[in-house]
Amino acid sequence: MELLTNVLAATVVAGTPLLLVALGELVCERSGVLNLGQEGMMLMGAVAGFIAAQASGSLAVGVFAAILTGIAMSMLFALMAVTLAANQYAAGLALTIFGTGLSAFVGAGFVGHSIDGFGKLAIPLLSDLPVIGKVLFTQDLLVYLSLILFVSVLLFLSRTRGGLLLRAVGESPHAANANGLKVMTVRYLAVAFGGGMAGLAGAYLSLAYTPMWTEGMTAGRGWIALALVVFASWRPERVLLGAYLFGAASILHLVLQGLGWKSSTELLAMLPYVVTILMLVLLSWHPARTRLNTPLSLGQPYRPGR
Repeated sequence: MELLTNVLAATVVAGTPLLLVALGELVCERSGVLNLGQEGMMLMGAVAGFIAAQASGSLAVGVFAAILTGIAMSMLFALMAVTLAANQYAAGLALTIFGTGLSAFVGAGFVGHSIDGFGKLAIPLLSDLPVIGKVLFTQDLLVYLSLILFVSVLLFLSRTRGGLLLRAVGESPHAANANGLKVMTVRYLAVAFGGGMAGLAGAYLSLAYTPMWTEGMTAGRGWIALALVVFASWRPERVLLGAYLFGAASILHLVLQGLGWKSSTELLAMLPYVVTILMLVLLSWHPARTRLNTPLSLGQPYRPGR
């Protein structure tokens, strides 16, 4: 039971950065905008958060710097894809390439440096509950924040007028515009939220998960988040389950090694990506279900008056 509890707690930690970036991408895509730049925004958030935290001595400053950096990066994408109506796929790929290169350049002098990251914070009474207490209520502040953001996104999309407006823009921007909705404003806000969440996910990697900066430390999580949103049918509760599934796959090789499993460490480290491929295979078996849940205007540029 203690081993299971430790594994579940580590699963939550490993799945948190993916949960954050995937929630941001989900909101962005529900507005009809597909941003493939998640990997670049996460890397920029990670390096900006680390440098700001090290320079100021404050983890809070690092987190805010990462979020602002993610938003700034997303605004570059919004300028191209929303205002100029450029191809969203090309703009997103360009953002990832740009963010990857720029983060390596900016962080070149900080590679291998480490700081004191976010520590565990047990919530009184709740942390004493069997199993679930250690799994959910003895985590760091950013894990708690991710759960709060998950509940907020879930309620926003399903229970608020703002969520209804967001979904309306994602389904038919021209119809939404005809009914007086500010399509461009809604899409800009959705893209900014996605960028802020990607920056926060990057900050989690460099300030909590492994409190140091290493080039390419996102290890493809931005791409996996894109697949996860589709696998989850654009539903927040499924994003949560998928993120923690990936988190479990991420630490499984460590658990197996601890149990004496004799196998290549490189082979076991491939498990998270194998799980992602299996997700995509499962999606291909039900293409009709995927099309049914896909926002109708996803990836399509919107030009007012046309």
